Amino acid sequence: MTRHAPDPAIDGDGFGTLSAATILSGTAARHPARTAILYGDETITYADLWAQALAYAGALRARGVGRGDRVAVLVPNVPDFPRVYYAVLALGAVVVPVHLLFKADEIEHVLRDCGIDLMVAAGPVLGEALPAARGAGVPVVTVLAPAAADGGPDLPRLEDEASSAAPLPRAEAVRPTDAATILYTSGTTGTPKGAVASHLTVVEQVHAALLDSIEILPDDVIFGGLPLFHGFGQSAVMNLGFRRGAAIVLLPRFEPRAALDLLVEHRATVFTAVPTMYVGMIEAARGTDARPPLRFAISGGAALPVAVLEAFSETFGASVHEGYGLTEAGPNVSVNTVFEPIRPGTVGRPLWGVDVAVADPAVEGRVELLEEPGAVGEVVVRGHNLFKGYLGREDASREAVVDGWLRSGDLGTVDADGILTIVDRKKDMIVRNGYNVYPLEVEAVLARHPDVAIAAVFGVPDERHGQEVHAAVVLGDDASVAPEDLAAFAREKIAAYKYPRVVHVVDAMPLGPSGKVLKRVLAERFAPA
Repeated sequence: MTRHAPDPAIDGDGFGTLSAATILSGTAARHPARTAILYGDETITYADLWAQALAYAGALRARGVGRGDRVAVLVPNVPDFPRVYYAVLALGAVVVPVHLLFKADEIEHVLRDCGIDLMVAAGPVLGEALPAARGAGVPVVTVLAPAAADGGPDLPRLEDEASSAAPLPRAEAVRPTDAATILYTSGTTGTPKGAVASHLTVVEQVHAALLDSIEILPDDVIFGGLPLFHGFGQSAVMNLGFRRGAAIVLLPRFEPRAALDLLVEHRATVFTAVPTMYVGMIEAARGTDARPPLRFAISGGAALPVAVLEAFSETFGASVHEGYGLTEAGPNVSVNTVFEPIRPGTVGRPLWGVDVAVADPAVEGRVELLEEPGAVGEVVVRGHNLFKGYLGREDASREAVVDGWLRSGDLGTVDADGILTIVDRKKDMIVRNGYNVYPLEVEAVLARHPDVAIAAVFGVPDERHGQEVHAAVVLGDDASVAPEDLAAFAREKIAAYKYPRVVHVVDAMPLGPSGKVLKRVLAERFAPA
């Protein structure tokens, strides 16, 4: 074969550009009068939202923010979140959303680890954000904070600076593979790491979903209660809705009855949420006959018990399409498409351009695929959705992506039709007397008890059995059932080695940023002394 000399036209980055800011700017150019955001009494059109983002970008540019700079964003689900998010992207800078419930030490870790150049923080979170910024030596501008003359903090206000700065005329050109966002993992297995996503990944997630998986219509009204600091909310609500020109109803803090009232008021047609929100909505609906005209719902972020899926569908008259993803994969990997019947208990087909397989979980250092349909193995993923790597952690990146496949840490199966089912987290699997117990299976059984709202199953060390199966449950409103009765209920429906010997009734579950139950916290709480 001929050995060709290196040539920039073959080996270089080329001249193509792609900015995730185009998700908003493109719709604003084509459909300026459509409603982009519904928030309280505000109705904001696409033209106005993009103009506001460009004004914010002009103010940030005047502060020296430019291509490649890293901007931390601590803003709730209010119009200022997309204003700041797309302003940063338009400058060619990198958006670093920060969990709004983080304490000062956690925020400071993100600021230091990421090398943040500027932080935009909303007034309500300054109590934790300011000490973190001072500790890390990061400058701060605020939104939603009173002026100093009105008793607010003596800090620059982005709204004021945007009103006097020259707006950015258009989004800066960036390469498709340039960094767009850095999302910090929840830290359930250690110190949070920054997963870097490219503009290509952000944009292709939206296009792949809209073309083949999720039918969003221009007249749709989408529930915007998922935290926008999380990848699920950014991708499956904000970016998906804005790319299609739909309206998004923003809710800063999820409270079930308030969410239901908002959905009814605005006649919402698409509900996108994590399982804990589904449980809350079912409970809220018991107190009223009012229902929004939902066309369908999307669930992700954690496993949705089939019993909850069925109850929501019956209550709201809308099919629920469960999907699967992880921060390092864009975050969306697969979904039960709206274009074919759902398969409850599965997470559907991979998005277009995304390959999913299962590999031998015991093999380290390489990916050994299990080709037999239905074989249980570690879910591995490759495609346009993969991240660029963990910021500053090359070793961790190499451990996560092996032979071109992202190792998810989840156990699952892929059937002959290409449908993915998640069995459980590899690290959550319980081994009792040498038998594998998958908590998701046991949780699905407990969720069918009429008094159980949420169930989480986890293992605790046990001298006799190696690990013992425990369950924590949150009961429904006004429900009362003895823990031993719940254990007996499960014992009748699953094998003897699987059912929980100990059931703990708790008021609430410890949750991570994506709505996942933090089982390690439960295991620590209920471990033998």
